[in-house]
Amino acid sequence: MDLLVDRFFRHMAWANSYVFDCLSKLSEDELLLTAPNDDWTAAAILEHITAARYADVLDGLGEPATYAPKNSIEVLALKELSATFDARLRESAKSPAGLTQHPVGDRQLRRARQTILAQAVHHATEHRAQIAGIYASHGMKIVDLDEIDLWAFANYEGVGD
Repeated sequence: MDLLVDRFFRHMAWANSYVFDCLSKLSEDELLLTAPNDDWTAAAILEHITAARYADVLDGLGEPATYAPKNSIEVLALKELSATFDARLRESAKSPAGLTQHPVGDRQLRRARQTILAQAVHHATEHRAQIAGIYASHGMKIVDLDEIDLWAFANYEGVGD
């Protein structure tokens, strides 16, 4: 697999894990916070990151039912499930060429595997930032996006700046 692509998927899994760890320390009320003029709770977005169908579309292994966590135990259980999806996406990235078809409603969509893989990484990044924004809008610094940027990931992996 391309080393750059592999790094993106390793980073995504690491950053997702960080966000789960941050939210696992919160109360149910804090998990239910939303951004102004939005009805998506932080817990629902966390579930959405996990439940995105990208892994299943690429490998056809199915996707277990998920739900928005209400407490620390449920956040950590969802974290474990999310890690399995992240690993499946990383494995799918080893064969990025070709097309895949998947049902959406009553239609079959054809997509390039590369598009789905790129979307999976961007999708998780967008929602991690959205979760950080929810808490920032309430004057809380729960998720520090600077702690999960690629520079921090390089330090985590021991490859320096």
